[in-house]
Amino acid sequence: MKKTVIVKVEQRRAAVMMKRILVHFRSQMDEQLRPEGVTTAQLQVLKTIREGAGLSGAQLARSCYITPQSAQALLKGLEEDGWITRFKDRENDRILIAQLTPSGERLLRKAEKLVRVIEKRLWTGVAGSDLGQLNAVLEQCLGNLDGDSSTGRAS
Repeated sequence: MKKTVIVKVEQRRAAVMMKRILVHFRSQMDEQLRPEGVTTAQLQVLKTIREGAGLSGAQLARSCYITPQSAQALLKGLEEDGWITRFKDRENDRILIAQLTPSGERLLRKAEKLVRVIEKRLWTGVAGSDLGQLNAVLEQCLGNLDGDSSTGRAS
């Protein structure tokens, strides 16, 4: 019984630590990105647009884990700032496809450099061999929450 309590305490502690890391990481990213006039959410949308050329707004929202309404608001702001252009899809003129502009690509490259500095600080002192184990554990946890039986099962 005592072992079960210790495991539950450690599980909770791990969940709290993951949340704290995400909050600190996001806060530091936002602080570094603020002078560039971009938020972390906008940066994620820009990255997704670059990596997934031709995505609709709904597909973009799913890829960024945001609502379609939030995606539309972010896209509108990115377009107004001149970082993306949008045009009608060839097959369905009700769908607007986003594409990075040259200034959007420059912004994204600069922002990614800032993010790499924070990531380097995050992983200071963590052995590469530990990262494989950490990723395996996190994949298991994510699979448990997603209900994906191929990566893990909730117990």
